[in-house]
Amino acid sequence: MSIIIKPIITEKITKEGEVFNRFGFVVDKKANKVQIKKAVEAAYGISVVEVNTMNYRADRTTKYTKSGLISGKTNAYKKAIVQVKEGETIDFYNNI
Repeated sequence: MSIIIKPIITEKITKEGEVFNRFGFVVDKKANKVQIKKAVEAAYGISVVEVNTMNYRADRTTKYTKSGLISGKTNAYKKAIVQVKEGETIDFYNNI
């Protein structure tokens, strides 16, 4: 079971990485904070100070079109914001 699914590379997370040493990951829905901390430390060779997690629910949408009613949904996922030790950083562009 892979805990880290993919890193989040957005403008907001990139700025937090530069200022506060925080980096974002999409993680497995069943993983807890201790498991996420161990997985990030093992994958990137850094020491993690703090882990914050958020569960995002699936959004359902409906559209009225010429061909009728179309419904869809986005996937639910869990996001983790990981704060690393001062002076350490994660370079996503070399590790992707």
